[in-house]
Amino acid sequence: MAHSHVHRGLSDLNPLRGRSVGRLRLVLVLTSTFMVAEVVGAWFANSLALLADAGHMLTDVAAIGLSLGAMHLARRPASLEKSYGYVRLEILAALVNGAVLLVTSGWIAWEAWHRVREPVAVDGMLLIVVAAAGLAVNVIAATLLHSHALESLNVRGAYMHVLGDMIGSVGALVAGAVVWLTGWTRADTLVSLLIAALILVGAWRLIREATDVLLEAAPSHLDMGRLLADLRGVEGLSEVHDLHVWTLTSGFVALSAHGVIDDPLEQRRVLDDVRERALRHGIGHVTFQLEPRELVQVRRAGDSG
Repeated sequence: MAHSHVHRGLSDLNPLRGRSVGRLRLVLVLTSTFMVAEVVGAWFANSLALLADAGHMLTDVAAIGLSLGAMHLARRPASLEKSYGYVRLEILAALVNGAVLLVTSGWIAWEAWHRVREPVAVDGMLLIVVAAAGLAVNVIAATLLHSHALESLNVRGAYMHVLGDMIGSVGALVAGAVVWLTGWTRADTLVSLLIAALILVGAWRLIREATDVLLEAAPSHLDMGRLLADLRGVEGLSEVHDLHVWTLTSGFVALSAHGVIDDPLEQRRVLDDVRERALRHGIGHVTFQLEPRELVQVRRAGDSG
């Protein structure tokens, strides 16, 4: 039997992680600083929409801190007991961030329900000023994280928090304008409900994606049918079975499978072809075991007997 194990190591992800850490630290400073100002502004304006945005910004601070901690621990070297190291901590951080977003959306909806029953006075002008400043901060933070959010699920969790805040700031700005121009204070409550709904959608997507990784499901962007057909198209490879593809962490997709070969002398060529075809599907870590047809037939005959 022949076995091939070819991969791009986890160390290849370190340059990306290093750039992401720097961006996350800067966003953490911006978010923490403005969060205090927004809480004070929400208190004086008596605005639920602004308070909801401030509360969400508080979860941002915790989420980004969690992401930074996970990325720091993920750099620890692997050991015999933990052969992949701690890279999955980033996925766990993304899952926790999603759960916090769910709780946040529920809290906003609960507070909004109370204000629908008992409307309160809202300072529209103060709401506009604070929301505009918050929007500027969130646009800067989202710009810093955008490119890295496409490459790391953990950073995407922090990015989703920032996007939720940005949407919340826009909503608070609109609510402030309506309250200031018309005096209709329930606009503040309705906008807070819209913010809660948008946060809920983003949280559900993040939790679903993180859960798929933890369950070692095939990546959503990968067509398993096409991959299997491609591997079965390797010349000299008559059978492919026990195919598994999973994501260890963002940017690291692995494959393992067994194959039956007609000519043992063609093992190296077949394994090289398998590796190249896997790379075309974005899979850089490949473990593929080959068995000669004669051996497989003998084993199956023995099993049937």
